Amino acid sequence: MKNIDKLIINSPYQEPAQHWDYERETRNFLIKKGRRPAGYVIATPNTKGFDDAGVFVEIELVNKIRPRVKAWREAGYTGVTGITKRLLAHWQDETERENNKFFFCQLEAIETLIWLNEAPAADKVGIDIQGDGGAFTRWCNKMATGTGKTIIMAMILAWQFLNKITYPNDSRFSKNALIIAPNLTVNSRLQVLLPAHEQNYYQAFNIVPTDLMDKLRQGKIIIHNWHKLAWDNQEKIDAKVQKGQLRSVDKRQRMELSGTAYAKEVLRDMATAKNIIVINDEAHHAWRVPAESKIKGVKKEDIEESTIWVGGLDRIHATRGILHCFDLSATPFAPSGKKTDEEALFSWIVSDFGLNDAIESGLVKTPRVVVRDNSIVTDDLKSRLYHIYRDSEVKDDINRKAEPSEPLPDLLINAYFLLGLDWLETKKAWQLQGHKIPPVMITVANRTETSARIKYAFEHQQIHIPELCESEKLLQIDSKILEQAEAESEVDVSTDDNTEDLENTPKLSKKQQAELLRLTVDTVGKAGQPGEQIQNVLSVGMLSEGWDAKTVTHIMGLRAFSSQLLCEQVIGRGLRRVSYEVGSDGLFEAEYVNIFGVPFTFLPHEGGDDVAPPPPLPKTKIEPVAEKARHEISFPNVLRIDSVYKPKLTLDWDKVKTLEIDPYASITELELAAIIAGKPNDKVKAAIGLEKITAETRVQTIIFKVASTIYNAENRLDWKGSKEIFLAQLVRLVEQFIQSEKIQVKHDIFHSDDSKRKVLIMLNMNKIVQHIWTEIRAENTEKLVPVFDKEMPMLSTANVGTWWTSKPCEWLSKSHISHCVYDSSWEASEAYFLEKSEYVKSFVKNDHLGFVIFYNDQGVIRKYYPDFIIRLNNGEHLILEVKGQDDQKNQTKREFLKSWVNAVNEQGSFGRWHWDVSLSPSDLEMILSKHLS
Repeated sequence: MKNIDKLIINSPYQEPAQHWDYERETRNFLIKKGRRPAGYVIATPNTKGFDDAGVFVEIELVNKIRPRVKAWREAGYTGVTGITKRLLAHWQDETERENNKFFFCQLEAIETLIWLNEAPAADKVGIDIQGDGGAFTRWCNKMATGTGKTIIMAMILAWQFLNKITYPNDSRFSKNALIIAPNLTVNSRLQVLLPAHEQNYYQAFNIVPTDLMDKLRQGKIIIHNWHKLAWDNQEKIDAKVQKGQLRSVDKRQRMELSGTAYAKEVLRDMATAKNIIVINDEAHHAWRVPAESKIKGVKKEDIEESTIWVGGLDRIHATRGILHCFDLSATPFAPSGKKTDEEALFSWIVSDFGLNDAIESGLVKTPRVVVRDNSIVTDDLKSRLYHIYRDSEVKDDINRKAEPSEPLPDLLINAYFLLGLDWLETKKAWQLQGHKIPPVMITVANRTETSARIKYAFEHQQIHIPELCESEKLLQIDSKILEQAEAESEVDVSTDDNTEDLENTPKLSKKQQAELLRLTVDTVGKAGQPGEQIQNVLSVGMLSEGWDAKTVTHIMGLRAFSSQLLCEQVIGRGLRRVSYEVGSDGLFEAEYVNIFGVPFTFLPHEGGDDVAPPPPLPKTKIEPVAEKARHEISFPNVLRIDSVYKPKLTLDWDKVKTLEIDPYASITELELAAIIAGKPNDKVKAAIGLEKITAETRVQTIIFKVASTIYNAENRLDWKGSKEIFLAQLVRLVEQFIQSEKIQVKHDIFHSDDSKRKVLIMLNMNKIVQHIWTEIRAENTEKLVPVFDKEMPMLSTANVGTWWTSKPCEWLSKSHISHCVYDSSWEASEAYFLEKSEYVKSFVKNDHLGFVIFYNDQGVIRKYYPDFIIRLNNGEHLILEVKGQDDQKNQTKREFLKSWVNAVNEQGSFGRWHWDVSLSPSDLEMILSKHLS
């Protein structure tokens, strides 16, 4: 089949007539006639690469409703009221739609709701909508991000209000609406649903005929954050009584009137209304939690939010009655409680226009993920940039408490360099077209420390794209502050003085600063607003829902994406289009968002309910035992080891180890492919390469920047000399190392070609500098100082939580932990010897203890877990590693273990510590006796 330049094959204004279909036998995408069935795809187990055809899960209810709504539409909407028929005609009248034509998916969504409410009963025979178990009815429209859910809400309100005001005795309609939003950003955006708003959607999109606007204004609308639904429980009421906020004599009366009082507090001037309608925006937050539920993998805050949200609506329904509850969400899933990577689709979804449909109709940007690169192929045949977080060089490094100045892993620098170059090309293209607002790159990081390190790397130009490193155009989002701001009411951030530099003015309170952050985040890419020129956004966790920036072109994911739902939610932050111009073929022009690190495909999934799962393996309960508390072992919780250095750095080159660089472990070029139906379609590809960097960047510049990073990371204690002298010496030694034969590049073509060697050196600069720095540090350190975790400087066997294992294990009397779990027969032999040894007072296997040594291996920060901690009979401690065979990596680990022991001993507060390695059970007695002498 002939290659095409985009996946868009359907008009946004007509029912989809075709869709991309993956043919497993030929591993090719073909266009298939007819509409894509409603449903979603999950992966089959144990597949590698992108060859998984997946398992399609049908949304049966939607596929039953679709043809009936279509037939009803073609028959002229039988059974509807005069007002409804007029609205439907108005929404489809070509003369009224010259500049604001509705998408097919928007019309289908509102038509489906109207059909359920007004079509003849005979048309709906066999349609059984299973709710959430609550007392009020819920109908859900599943709509991909960027397909215009707010317009559908305006249509719902117009349809309900105009009917009720015209036919006041018709119980199918209401003129009172409560709209619930997940945060203040969405709340603010939904203000356009108020008819009195100067930019209201009814007039802006010509939803209501001009002569009916006065009728529409007779309806009442209240928009709240879900936080407003929280109610006073008995404990809160008692606290108010004690504080004098509520007289004790009023207590009984308040409790008796709690339902009425609650309705008045939430509904205000609608408090006496009956049979209201409710609209839940981002309704996947509003799932009913079973009373006894303890759903694994779900944050307590999410359960609390859902409980308050749905529980509040239950109270409203009990007091005033909810006629209809309309849910809108791109991802209407709730945790199932079965597995942490499973979600349960809402059973009350009545229409579906999912992400694949939206991509094929051009309503959103097309997501492109990395499908291959020129580095080493991974076990699952995917690019290392596909899910960067999972890479062995990255995961341990970014899952630790690190200072902002500590270098990022080379692979991550490599990834940012590639993605940043593509961003720069995009920015230049936008500028040529006259755009004054830049494209935006967003990063979704795993933790605050990682975000801080990325910010530091950009601000100190360690990602060698100066245009992307401008600090005033970089926005780091403090998630806690943002969540607090999202839960508040709007705050005035203005002052009497010039407010152009609000971030630095001392007159802003913490609450105002939080609101300014929210406003900046909310206005990224919007002309004349605080976030107009932001081009680099760093966030921990998710960006705010309702974030409608249209200028996102690049996404970097640096977290564990445990579900496809999470992937789609993150990618959804970058799907909104910039332009809605239709091409000569009647289709939208393609817009793209390029994505690194978000594994947007399928999830491995267990078989159906008809296959009985195998019985679980027998498990043993592991926990500290009170009766063995005398064997408790405590140990310092060390984050890193700092050094004090000699005033002159020297190096014995004969002792310096050779560093081998594999060019196929770095990435200099890659391909991206557009994702459809969870698979990359190679017919729509793009490439990113590093051809341009060799002539533009000097290696000495890179050396100096990385050396500065080393200085800022290492100079936490007094350096006996100036920063300039330190840097000069470090740069000189690094240059000598690079020019020496101590760096060996695999493959002659990379070793002999100066430009290719230069690229490799640039991409591996952190690795090179960290390697040489390890040698320098060992030779020039005068003193080692441990840096402890401030929140928990000591850990203990008493801190170990209960866990279960199916591995071999044995009860041991000298261990505070109930059982010693064995990963090998060798460990079992060593534990048996320690249990019987007269030299050992107590010991513990380092399993679930949290005892870790961070070490630097070829420039990559990794975690090392020694096998045993032993308390000897003299009260001193021995860290014992069990190794059957030795290699360079194990020797590197022991160098850092040795530094850890020396630093803790020099600090002196934790007694005396030793370390050793056992290469055979027969050497244990000698090791123990040696450290007792």
